[in-house]
Amino acid sequence: MKKDATPTKLCQACGRPFTWRKKWEKCWADVRYCSERCRRGRLSEKRLPPRSSEANR
Repeated sequence: MKKDATPTKLCQACGRPFTWRKKWEKCWADVRYCSERCRRGRLSEKRLPPRSSEANR
């Protein structure tokens, strides 16, 4: 697979885009987070209200 032809998804924790990796070849449909940090942090983020850029103004 060419690098520019790899599929991308948005991380459910941080919202950043991430691309397909060879290690996710068999489970790409189940991948939801871009990193272990986002995967581990998902529980604490559910308890906190979502951040808004307007709230900081």
